[in-house]
Amino acid sequence: MDIARLRALRELSARQTMAAVAEALFLTPSAVSQQIAQLEEEVGMPLTERQGRGVRLTPAGERLVAHAERILIMLDEAKSDLAEIKREIAGVLRVAAFPTVAAALLPQAIQALQASYPHLDIVFKELEPADGLAALGSWNVDVAFVDNLTNLLVQKYKNIDQVPLIEDVLYVLLPQGHRLAQRQSLAVSDLRGERWALDSAVSFYGEFILNLCRRAGYEPRVNAECRGFEVVREMVASGCSISIIPGLRRVNDLAGVSAVKLRPEARRRISVAFRHGERNHPAVKVFLDQMVLTAKAVSEATN
Repeated sequence: MDIARLRALRELSARQTMAAVAEALFLTPSAVSQQIAQLEEEVGMPLTERQGRGVRLTPAGERLVAHAERILIMLDEAKSDLAEIKREIAGVLRVAAFPTVAAALLPQAIQALQASYPHLDIVFKELEPADGLAALGSWNVDVAFVDNLTNLLVQKYKNIDQVPLIEDVLYVLLPQGHRLAQRQSLAVSDLRGERWALDSAVSFYGEFILNLCRRAGYEPRVNAECRGFEVVREMVASGCSISIIPGLRRVNDLAGVSAVKLRPEARRRISVAFRHGERNHPAVKVFLDQMVLTAKAVSEATN
């Protein structure tokens, strides 16, 4: 049985449509359909069946996916073992990270790794935690940054491990001249009646902030749904809105705004995820070690 076809079947079990699998594997839907058909021909039995607009696996398909999971892990382990024997930390390491981590942690870590391992090329792709996790599960990246807001998604991937990096404390972002800007800390209830700017590019985080307000007894008035933190910051700096931001945003310049710690303290835990079979891959190991060091330094500087 062809490995690429097994991988396509595994993706289909998770994504349930040929179009979604095609997007994950950078193929056309017809190419995915052809791979699944060829795999069914190889095993001599149906592996999929129609379900509405999507596709679901037959019992034989489900069982084959379970074997495919183990096979793919073993292939990762084989590549890691060979890389260890070679004893050269080189090649390309593909990293998925969301903007907060990308801005606060990645540049320092990449700079340190480039100095120590000049033959290791780290290629960064900006992806939100859920998308980065999907890319990791599809072998499109080698490591991905996730947070505890996406932990339920992590549990769906049997071959994914995590290394904890940092706990990020949340802050209220206010215009510098705001009546609450001089407070030592603020409760979400203190923000009732304010207008809010939220980063709508981050669905999990945005929903988390909305739920904080709802638990405080009100529905926030959102007057800006932004596709990035830069616009959120400008909306706040101009006095149009307030927001709640990750503390890691304070690593970079926040001109024109004030950051006040949330009360009671709210945190999100950030980890770096990798495939189980590559835990001993030399490039993955040095990347994880460097990220732990960088996260510790940044945590000490911001707390």
